[in-house]
Amino acid sequence: MDYLFAPPPVVAVPIVGRTERFPVHRVYCVGRNYEEHAKEMGFTGREPPFFFLKPADAVVVCPPGETTPVPYPSLTANLHHEIELVVAIGQGGRNIPVARALEHVWGYAVGLDMTRRDLQSDMKKQGRPWCIGKAYDHSAPMGPITPAGQAPGVLTAAIALTVNGADRQRSSIDKLIWNVAETIAHLSSAWELQPGDLIFTGTPEGVAAVVPGDVLEGTVEGLTPISVRIA
Repeated sequence: MDYLFAPPPVVAVPIVGRTERFPVHRVYCVGRNYEEHAKEMGFTGREPPFFFLKPADAVVVCPPGETTPVPYPSLTANLHHEIELVVAIGQGGRNIPVARALEHVWGYAVGLDMTRRDLQSDMKKQGRPWCIGKAYDHSAPMGPITPAGQAPGVLTAAIALTVNGADRQRSSIDKLIWNVAETIAHLSSAWELQPGDLIFTGTPEGVAAVVPGDVLEGTVEGLTPISVRIA
């Protein structure tokens, strides 16, 4: 097939212990999925889940043992970190029942949903879409994917983020308002999930601003940690 110009390369994430890479289809994100984070953002209760998307090429692969530079984005003066468990879908489907949802998970990783908070807030006030705050270039750093069978305790694991060695976010995955299986079920009622989809499952409380030079270290117990420097 002839193309007018060369198509972009496939975005792919390394897999722990394997030479193959995980090709990314779509990146879904869950909003306000920890109660304490919902409260710090001015909301309470177990509201119905809602979702937004990032482009696949917003993913920045963070190799293990390295501190990956991530550029401070344009147009913002209030860049926030959000540490998250990332779910990698290996088997697609539509209207997936909660009881079968985890069968569709290929693996898990540590990720950051970086957010231009001032732009997001401005768009919210105007009742406009806030893609500009969430779906920009380099906004989804993440580590290698661990196959689900090698991460048996991930759904109750500790999740944490430090900035320059100081605690910023600390919680556990079992505090998700909508757990991984419920999230997959809800998502698959709105979109047909595909192999290669990534789901950023939400962030706990403690989100705050970072500036150039800051080093962010994110962990989910049992998964490969990530280290990012704001460049």
